[in-house]
Amino acid sequence: MRVLLQRVARAQVTIRPDDGAAPVVSGAIGKGFCLLVGFTHADTPAQVDWMAEKVAGIRLFTDADDKMNLALADVGGSVLVVSQFTLYGDASKGRRPSFIDAARPDVAIPLYEALIAKLRALGLVVATGQFGAMMDVELVNDGPVTLMLEK
Repeated sequence: MRVLLQRVARAQVTIRPDDGAAPVVSGAIGKGFCLLVGFTHADTPAQVDWMAEKVAGIRLFTDADDKMNLALADVGGSVLVVSQFTLYGDASKGRRPSFIDAARPDVAIPLYEALIAKLRALGLVVATGQFGAMMDVELVNDGPVTLMLEK
């Protein structure tokens, strides 16, 4: 499981429907984290729980002394979760990446939904994209602060 975490001032995801209908904002947040989330074949619910706890507890917001010492709950932050199978893309050979390490939807969707549910159970406000949809993700990276988390 890989999560590209970006601390954001604001972020939103817009779904681009296949049928030519107007794009629709699926989720939007103010201050918080934008999480691009990818799964591989062997990922488990235990890894999802670990990652949710890590995201909820990681201290990436500055305190009065300008030190990264505050977590999401401390600053009233939210989370935008977006599925991103390309985090498991391998571009080490050739010019076209291989996505063979990315979990198929039958594995990834339940894990994606479990991550969202666990973050909410931890008391976080969570907005989402739509698994498998064509999406436009807009964000203002605060800092910039960006971390790759892997479990």
